[in-house]
Amino acid sequence: MPIYKNYSDGKSQIFVWKYDEKDVFHDALLIPIDESVKVENYHPKKKLEYLMIRQMLKNTLPNHTIQYKNIGQPYLFPKDYFISISHSFPYASLVISTKRVGIDLEKINEKIFRVKHKFINQNEENWVYNQTEELQFLTIIWAIKEALYKLHPSKYWSLKKHYSVEKFSLDDLSEISCSVFDDDFVDNYIAKVVNIDHYYFAFIEENHNINYKIPFDK
Repeated sequence: MPIYKNYSDGKSQIFVWKYDEKDVFHDALLIPIDESVKVENYHPKKKLEYLMIRQMLKNTLPNHTIQYKNIGQPYLFPKDYFISISHSFPYASLVISTKRVGIDLEKINEKIFRVKHKFINQNEENWVYNQTEELQFLTIIWAIKEALYKLHPSKYWSLKKHYSVEKFSLDDLSEISCSVFDDDFVDNYIAKVVNIDHYYFAFIEENHNINYKIPFDK
């Protein structure tokens, strides 16, 4: 199994696969019958991402399958572990954990400048914009917020208005403070980020969560 990176710890199994043209997948073993028509119509790269994720799962928990909630969030069946998945060809990543987790893979690409106004809030803008390494900062923040969303999802929340990343240094990406918040609560987390070639990989797990209430003053 061509695992490219393995960041597993005592609580989570964290795998990153890098596709190789020599990889061989057995569709009949990896694609459920009820998904076969849908998957066969995928773009070739999307299908390979799908197969890489399922192969990693098959090699780790062969009797489990990936299902999806109404909001699109994946979960394992049987429901004895939590998962999070991410892919950006030629990479795909799967995390299996005893805790809720969120991960995201993001390619370092200047196209992010076109959409930064959609996910960067005022506090982040004050220390990110116009820095020499702005592209790197933006990519990391985007990856962290996407990972946060997977860990703490809501179809009504905005990455700009309800997710925040505190100032950090590119010299140390091992503990980056971040949060999810609304009018009456804040959930604080610590994100771990690593650089993989021209990508950033963000990982957040539930046990870093500090949950407390803000007085609801109206």
